Amino acid sequence: MSHNETSIPARSEAAIGDTWDLSKLFANDAAWNEGLVAYEKTAEKIPSFQGTLGKSAESLAAYLDFIKDLTLLEERLYYYADLRQTEDEGAGDARTMCGKITMAAAKAHASGAWESPEILAIPDKDMESFLAHPRIADYRVYLQRTLRYKPHILSDKEERIIALHAEGEGTASDAFSVLTNVDFDFGLIDTPEGKRPLSQSTWSVFMESPDREFRRRAYETFYKCFETHKTTLASLYSGSVKQDVIKARIRGYSSARAAALYPDNVQEAVYDNLIATVSDNLDSLHRYYSLRKRALKLSELRHYDVYTPLVPTAKKKTPWNEAVDTISAALSPLGDEYVSTLRGGLLGRWADRYENKGKRSGAFSAGSYSGEPYILMNYKEDSIRDVFTLAHEGGHSMHSWYSARSNPFMHYNYTIFEAEVASTFNEELLFRHLEKSADSKELRLYLVNKHADDLLATLYRQTMFAEFEKITHALEEGGTPLTVELLRAEYRKLLTKYFGPEMILEEASDLEGLRIPHFYRAFYVYKYATGISAALALAERVLAGGAQEREDYFAFLKSGGSRFPIESLKVAGVDMSSPEPVQAACRSFGRLVDELEKLL
Repeated sequence: MSHNETSIPARSEAAIGDTWDLSKLFANDAAWNEGLVAYEKTAEKIPSFQGTLGKSAESLAAYLDFIKDLTLLEERLYYYADLRQTEDEGAGDARTMCGKITMAAAKAHASGAWESPEILAIPDKDMESFLAHPRIADYRVYLQRTLRYKPHILSDKEERIIALHAEGEGTASDAFSVLTNVDFDFGLIDTPEGKRPLSQSTWSVFMESPDREFRRRAYETFYKCFETHKTTLASLYSGSVKQDVIKARIRGYSSARAAALYPDNVQEAVYDNLIATVSDNLDSLHRYYSLRKRALKLSELRHYDVYTPLVPTAKKKTPWNEAVDTISAALSPLGDEYVSTLRGGLLGRWADRYENKGKRSGAFSAGSYSGEPYILMNYKEDSIRDVFTLAHEGGHSMHSWYSARSNPFMHYNYTIFEAEVASTFNEELLFRHLEKSADSKELRLYLVNKHADDLLATLYRQTMFAEFEKITHALEEGGTPLTVELLRAEYRKLLTKYFGPEMILEEASDLEGLRIPHFYRAFYVYKYATGISAALALAERVLAGGAQEREDYFAFLKSGGSRFPIESLKVAGVDMSSPEPVQAACRSFGRLVDELEKLL
């Protein structure tokens, strides 16, 4: 059966071999329910450990053994319920399961809120001898991470007040989401195919339309809605920034940004390096926009012209098994264990392959300690982009596979800072493999253009967002109120800086700064830009190197959460505390623009 039929099959019609096998987590829903009962019963024992953690290394280890087993079970319960829910978002059973484990876990966590303060209250001398004890070996990293927060942890009473406030912290973010996704009515719009609803998701599709007049109308209609609610949106964002600043001050951090970077032990200089290096390398970005204007034969480049493809999608059918063959060949520099493991998983039942009614859209990898590193796809044979997506998610899954096999449970999890490296690394190897074997100018042009657009979106655009967050938080910390006029003015300066002299901005263009959901999770987007820079540097290093360079890369994949991200990337052979990897990524983008100029 071809997987590009017009009718979308029901979940019950999916071939078993095309779906993931969740039995490593739980055999079925009934077994899951038994697991939940066991979890709730075990969690009742949490308070019985209170007051024992500082007695001896053995008593601390006994508590940590207990918590490890409970958390392992919690992870399995969460993953199974969530993955079942993604199979069909309309199915009530899985939704109920997700609700049940969320409530049970919240109750368990509340009854263990004393844990961190009690660990932090253990005298330094005692803790030193505990950490050296063999019984603590598997928990050493976990404890050291907890102890790092000592300067920022408050008294029991104050911690309790903060915990009680936590529920309200997401209000600005939730209100933004509900306002823009539910309450906004963008109305219907005349498209070349007739009247269609305009929404957040259709808008991005409409911006790719080859019909320029239609793009302009869609753009103007879309932003009219944001214009109408601009003061509310500015007030929500300003409230979110205030929360960041207040929280950082309560805990004694020097700034909201310092607080956000603290968990990953990333110095603020890394963030500043990124912005400075990208700012010094905007000439190739501006050259790309000039090229876009010429390629689309425009007399002037407008904000609604930046997403329409420069070249038509290259037509190429790639069935699933062939995609796995192509990815395996592209990743062959990583050696047999990596390739055969990933290949076995993709041809076996790691992946939920094709679309069905109600299935969550998009793609993700969900690697846990006990299950397989599962992959959700909505694979389409006629989309080359989907082959890249599969390689990308496969990179995440193999990162999880190595992490889980090389670390104790309490610190196998890697950070988002590192996560994007393993996935983008695979995309880079696939791009190089496909470009080398491209059998037509059309396919080659498509690949180079796709690669340039991806790099632009991840390196330049996310850095622009990161710069905006730095500016807004600094203004708030300096006592300047974030009014709608100020936010728009600051965002417009950045649009002018990044798009360059060819771009003619609309009056509404700076409203873009009020519609980015990532801004409600501050100082996080910079990780996409550092991640792609590290991935490109490592791909270059592994392909140009030998056995040692490959082993260094595996040491990174295996490090899980045992090191802080900058350290684990140093092990792989790239130093993100220096500007060089970002500089090199900018040079790569410049080479892609050169290539596009030749091909076009």
